[in-house]
Amino acid sequence: MKDYTELLKKELIMALGCTEPIAIALAAAKAKEVLNADIVKAEIICSGNIIKNVKGVTVPNTGGMKGVEAASAIGFVAGDASLGLEVLSKVKDEDIAKAKELLKRDIISVGLKEGVENLDIEIKVWDKDGNDVDVEIKNKHTNIVKVVKNGKLLQVDNCYTHSTDDKLYEDLSLRGIYDFATNVDLSGLKDLLENQIVLNSRISDEGLTGKWGVAIGKILMDEDKSLRSVAKARAAAGSDARMSGCSLPVVINAGSGNQGITCTMPLVTFAEAKNYSREDLYRALIVSNLTALHIKRFIGRLSAFCGVTSAGVAAGAGICYMETKDFELMEHTVSNALMIASGMICDGAKPSCAAKIATAVDAGISAYYMAKNGKNFEAGDGLLKDSVEETIRSIGYVAKEGMKETDIVVLNTMISK
Repeated sequence: MKDYTELLKKELIMALGCTEPIAIALAAAKAKEVLNADIVKAEIICSGNIIKNVKGVTVPNTGGMKGVEAASAIGFVAGDASLGLEVLSKVKDEDIAKAKELLKRDIISVGLKEGVENLDIEIKVWDKDGNDVDVEIKNKHTNIVKVVKNGKLLQVDNCYTHSTDDKLYEDLSLRGIYDFATNVDLSGLKDLLENQIVLNSRISDEGLTGKWGVAIGKILMDEDKSLRSVAKARAAAGSDARMSGCSLPVVINAGSGNQGITCTMPLVTFAEAKNYSREDLYRALIVSNLTALHIKRFIGRLSAFCGVTSAGVAAGAGICYMETKDFELMEHTVSNALMIASGMICDGAKPSCAAKIATAVDAGISAYYMAKNGKNFEAGDGLLKDSVEETIRSIGYVAKEGMKETDIVVLNTMISK
C-alpha cells in the first residue's frame, strides 16, 4: 500500500485569505526583510494567472483593499515571511494605514510576466542608497526559488524538478487512494484532518451569516434545506467569506483555500446528517483530498480550468466512499463528475467563486447518485476514456495544454477597458 501521509501533510496546510494575493504578500515580506530598509521603489511582475486571481479578491486584514499593489504594500509594511501563507496574520490597524500611505506614494509598479509558468511572482525593491533585492516565487505559493541582494545570490532552488514533491505523487491513483484510505492507521493523520474540519467549518459558518460577498451560501440554505442543497451551501459559504476578506484561516488543498473548503464541507454535511462516525469522515476526507490532488496534478496549480471543479469531483468521490466503501462506484462517480463539470473556466478569484463551488459540488453529488443507480456515462462519450485514470489524464491535458489560449483570452478580456 502506498503511503500518502507525507503528501497530505505537505498539502493540507493553513492559509489566511486567497492564496494568490497572499503569495504576493509573502514575496513582498521576504523582499523587505532582506532589504532591511525603507523601500523607495518596487516592481511587481507576475504571470497572467496571478494577476487574474488577485484582481477581484479582497486581501485579508487590509480593510477591504484589492489588487496586486495592495497585497504587496501590506506585505512590505506588516508581512512576516516566516509564517508562510499566514504572512498577514499579525497585521494591525496602524499597519493598514501605513500600507495605504505607501500606495499613495505611487512607488509600486505592476507588470505582466509573459512566457513563464502559470504561478510566477517576482518582486524587486530598492532603498534610497541604491541597494536592491529580487525575490521570486514559482510553481507553489510558498516556493521562494530565488533571493538576490545587490547581485549576490542568497537563495536559489531549481523549481522545475522538485524531486521530493514529484516522488510523493508517484503512483498516485484512485485505486491507491482507496486502499490507503481504507487501511491507513489514522493516528498520524487524525489531528490534521480534525483541523481541516474545524477551520473550514468555522469559515463556512461565518459565510452563512450572509455578511460576505453576495451570500451564495446563505441564499442556498434559506431556499432549500435538502441535504444536497445544504452541502452546496456550506461549501459556497466558506468561499463567500474567504473571497471577501474574512480573516479566518482555512486548510487548503492544492494551494487553494476554495478547493480545501470544497473537499471538506460536503462531507462534513453528509456525516452530520447521517450520523457517520468520525473515523468514517476522516477516511472519506482522505479520499476527497487525495482525489483532488490527483486530478489537479495533471491540470496544474493555476490554469484556465476552474480549480474547484476538481474539488467538487473529489467531494463526490468522498461522499461515495463514506456511504458505500465501494471502489467501483467511486470510479464511476469520478468519471461521471468529470464529464458533468469539465469546461468551467477560471476568470479569477472573486465572490462568484462561491457560486462555482456550489455548481461543482452539485456535479459531484449528481455523479455519485448516477453511479449508485447504475447509470453511468460510457467510454467514448466526450472525453471519457476506458479507465478512470485515462479520463483524469485526458481532462488534465485539455485543461493544461488545450486551454492555454483560453487563459490568454480570459486575462486580456478581464483587463480590457
